[in-house]
Amino acid sequence: MWGGAKARWIAYALGCELLAVVATVTALVSGFGGPVRPVWFAVLVALGVAQAEMSRRIERLRRWMSGQTHINVTSVWYLAGVVLLPPAWVALLAVVLYTHLWVRVWRQVRTRPAHRFVASTAWAMLSCFAASSVLAVLGLHGTPLQTPRGLFALCLAAAVFELVNVGVVAAGIYLYTSQRSAADLIGTWEDNAFELATLCLGGLAVLALVEQPVLVVFVVAPLLLLHRYLLLKQQLQVAAVTDEKTGLLNTAGWHESAVREHARAQRRGAAGDFAVLMIDLDHFKRINDTYGHLTGDDVLAAVAVAISGAVRQGDTVGRFGGEEFVVLLPGIGHADVLAIAERVRVAVGELNVVISTGSGTVRVSGLSVSIGVARHPDAGPTLDDVLRTADAALYRAKEAGRNQVAV
Repeated sequence: MWGGAKARWIAYALGCELLAVVATVTALVSGFGGPVRPVWFAVLVALGVAQAEMSRRIERLRRWMSGQTHINVTSVWYLAGVVLLPPAWVALLAVVLYTHLWVRVWRQVRTRPAHRFVASTAWAMLSCFAASSVLAVLGLHGTPLQTPRGLFALCLAAAVFELVNVGVVAAGIYLYTSQRSAADLIGTWEDNAFELATLCLGGLAVLALVEQPVLVVFVVAPLLLLHRYLLLKQQLQVAAVTDEKTGLLNTAGWHESAVREHARAQRRGAAGDFAVLMIDLDHFKRINDTYGHLTGDDVLAAVAVAISGAVRQGDTVGRFGGEEFVVLLPGIGHADVLAIAERVRVAVGELNVVISTGSGTVRVSGLSVSIGVARHPDAGPTLDDVLRTADAALYRAKEAGRNQVAV
């Protein structure tokens, strides 16, 4: 965390974690919200763990593929806990269910480091605690759910939980990534519709547990189907913007990222300047003609890895088709652009690609790339201006003898 996260995010995350712990301990000591019914706590833990185990493989894939925002189907059990448990105990429910997910799913996912898990746990605790506290203060805990007052309590709990959760998570995403768009911070309309669906299932789970506990099994089946549908949706979204040969963004996916970066640069002025590297693998046709197209595909994949490893973590690498790649470098000065371009050129030149084929082992080395560099706004005010300038610089690099960087 100390090496990879911004100081402002660290302060925010630690503050949320401290607040969650203090609020929970204080409520436990004071008995705020009334006595706990251990059977409800045990039932919700069992249901949450069982549902997580049944969808463990799906959840792991979703975490690998997800961006910043993420629909958490566990909120079904959180909402039930908000209605059935005192504030401190529903916060502890969040700790138990998140810890189980960490042990069984999230710790094996590279996009889910421990510091983000702990922060997410604190945000879930705060959301649950706030919603349950509102019910406790208004005297709505224990209200018969089949009455108008009980229905109001259920809807109020869902609204408070969702609003607090959206607020704390959006703030965390902004402080971690500096993203500003609504889709980045709170998700798309479709994402929020799915979140609403999980809350509705949470309401049905509460009604089932109170009125006829055996009926709660009818909530689990649609929850699992919703989980699987969310995975399919993400897979389709990823496939639509991913180049299948290299795993990089395809032309459409990269261009979408570049458009967003250009819009940010327009808002921020000089602080938002970005650059583009247009990269062409030299003499790639010789590789295809000598070793075949399958070996050529393996070489392209190796070059993609080399380029991705030579740029910064926040840079966006894409494949424009054929042997041409493109890199978006946000928030960068002229000297740093040239340094990264040179690093890419050296990294590809050092590649030694070993490929096993049906007739033996093929070793491909001596690769090189020509790179064209253009920077906004020096190359022009629009994204198309920057791309055309980078493309023109690329052709100058190739005409000058290849294996070099041109501006």
